[in-house]
Parts: sequence; structure tokens; C-alpha cells
Amino acid sequence: MKPPEPESLALPLFPLQTVVFPRGLLSLKVFEPRYLDLVTECLRENKPFGAITIQPTASAEGSATAMQRLERIGVRTELIEADADAERPGLLHVRCRGTERFEVLSSSPQADGVRLAEVMMLPQDESTPPTGEFLGTVRALANAIASLKAQGTQPFLAPYQFDEAGWVANRWCELLPIPLAAKQRLMELTDPMIRLKLVDEFLRGKGVLG
Repeated sequence: MKPPEPESLALPLFPLQTVVFPRGLLSLKVFEPRYLDLVTECLRENKPFGAITIQPTASAEGSATAMQRLERIGVRTELIEADADAERPGLLHVRCRGTERFEVLSSSPQADGVRLAEVMMLPQDESTPPTGEFLGTVRALANAIASLKAQGTQPFLAPYQFDEAGWVANRWCELLPIPLAAKQRLMELTDPMIRLKLVDEFLRGKGVLG
């Protein structure tokens, strides 16, 4: 029997100059009125929004303004908490959790300026354990987390899932100093083992792994 076609759903988009990964932690400082309203509505109604990356593009010849475009693949994101800044009225500190990837089928701006998109949810990573060749990459991530914690930083949400290739690859992708476009392409990969392999190759190329 042919599996049912995935259904589309409506999702407000929050454009960002970063890449959100599934099961990743996103911290935001929200100050634009339209996105303050969006966050407030999502909190009140317990609704997600779509985190979508903005990529710069080459500006037209003679134009002083750089052009930007929205990526086609984003991550549905849930709000964890939001706190008003006591010293700066109109500023909201927000913590969010990435969940599943989606593909934008179409989008249009609403009256308040927020883009509402028709999206199709994409399959989640299969729960695949890292193979033996990547155990060094797993151990290096555990060491990096321990080092960051010792410095008072907790960049990831529990539970830590070192037994899942996709989780390990995604957390490394969040840490690595690689271009935005490269992070986006890694996030879009449907095979978590390929994503982990590319991360492993990068770490070996930089001498992080022997």
C-alpha cells in the first residue's frame, strides 16, 4: 500500500542569521515589534514557529544594499521560556528548542510583516548509532561539552544522546566554525551517517582527531 502523502500546515516564519538544528537550543534577543507579537502569541497559545535561515546574496550592480534570501528548509521550533529584560523595555530573552525539519512550499507576508508559510514536514533522522570509526568524534564531543560546562556554558539541551549519529553530528555542526551556507547544507542532509562522516572529516582535517 502506498504511504499517505504528507500533509502541509501553516507556520509563521522567524528569519535568522543562524542555522537551527533539530533538538538544538536556540537563544534569541527579540526586539522587533512584529516578532515580539509572534513570540507572545506562540507562548500564549503554545504554538511553534518556523526558524528559517537568511542567506546573503550578491547585491545588484551599483546597489549599496545587500540582498537576502530565505532558505527553503527550516526547523519547526518550540518556545521553552521567555523573560523580559528588566533594564531594556521591549527586549525579550527567549530560549527555544528545534524539533523537526520542514520544507517551505509557499509563503507570503501578513499585515504585521511576519511571513506565513505553507510547509511540509520532513522525515526525522533515523535513530542510528555511530559506527566504530566515529567513536573518536563522539568522545571529542563529550569532552567539548565537559569543557564548556566547566566554563559555565551549557550549549545543548538534555538528554545527551551520544548513541545517535544524528544527534552527535548536529551538536558538532552547532559548534564548528564553518560558514552559514555549509551549516545549512549539513542540516538539510537526510542521512545522519553522512552528516557525521563530514563532521568527522572536518575534525580530522583540523587536527582535532588523530
